[in-house]
Amino acid sequence: MNPIRHIYVHIPFCARICPYCAFYKDLLDRSQTWRFSEALLRDLDQECATFALSTETIYFGGGTPTALTTSQLEFLLGGFHRRLDLSSLAECTIEANPGSVSARKAALLRKLGVTRVSLGVQSWNDELLKVLGREHNSHQAEESFHILRTAGFANISVDLMFGLPGQTIEQWKFTLEKTIALQPDHISAYCLTYEEDTEFFMRHARGELRQDTDADAAFFEMAMSVLEEAGYEQYEISNYAHPGFASVHNRAYWLGKDFLGIGPSAFSTIGMQRWQNVCDYRSYADRVLCGQSPRGFSENLTNEMKRSERIALSLRMREGIAGSELKHFGRETEELISLGLLRKSNGNFLLTRKGRNLADSVAEAFL
Repeated sequence: MNPIRHIYVHIPFCARICPYCAFYKDLLDRSQTWRFSEALLRDLDQECATFALSTETIYFGGGTPTALTTSQLEFLLGGFHRRLDLSSLAECTIEANPGSVSARKAALLRKLGVTRVSLGVQSWNDELLKVLGREHNSHQAEESFHILRTAGFANISVDLMFGLPGQTIEQWKFTLEKTIALQPDHISAYCLTYEEDTEFFMRHARGELRQDTDADAAFFEMAMSVLEEAGYEQYEISNYAHPGFASVHNRAYWLGKDFLGIGPSAFSTIGMQRWQNVCDYRSYADRVLCGQSPRGFSENLTNEMKRSERIALSLRMREGIAGSELKHFGRETEELISLGLLRKSNGNFLLTRKGRNLADSVAEAFL
């Protein structure tokens, strides 16, 4: 088996639960965080004994990984350094919420080998941040960005959201322009989706919140135009980067590479197998610290499943998908080209600008 080069680590703690977030998370409980950190390293020990790891990327996601104290982060990241061969490490990312990064914590993350920070700004409008249930305000977000730059981070990503309840196109334009003025190296811009098991989903079901697909399309069009004009390359439908700053870790997902997930709810895909760890950090820690497997769900993938995923993910990317992958879909391909949703370039099929707005529908044509 080839060595596994990509590791995702899930740290579920949040100071506040955002009403739109569908990722597994739980309120921060300081009495549990040390035990949880120990469990993560024990889980990594078990995986190191099972798989050959030659780490190219590590991504600490959540939740809010920076909700851990500086001493816990030092214990955790130091533990990863001691257990893994990091001589080929190209990128180590940590997600951070504005307001959760002090100058001391930022300096420590740099010292511990973090090379990239993904900052969850979402909006520069304080009223919209309140609607989203965010703990920070725009001033704290800007302050956090400058703290990270001052600490020496040369690769900062800013996460934004559009299609928010009550958001205007003028507010979105301001958010884009304010972000560009800070000159982050990478920008993620996602449309709000109403995910099951969230407060927003229930409010949407009751008719309190409505989705306006035409407005969402206008927000997306503006993001593409404004960010491209500012020199950001749209290398994936929701992700824009200055040349050389595309996320190595996320590209590995989209290219269908094997990856290992550590932590509660984390997915792993290795070869033709996929599994997910239990979605409860207490159960996860109990299992791991008792020497048991934390896996809660597993499945064997089929060639058909892998092919469908490869098509859907490749279409989201700037390079598109090799024509050979769609050779059995001649009629569908021609129809999508005639509708102006797909085009051919250097033997690959790519979404057109119009097609990017309908990416999921295009992918469904090849299922």
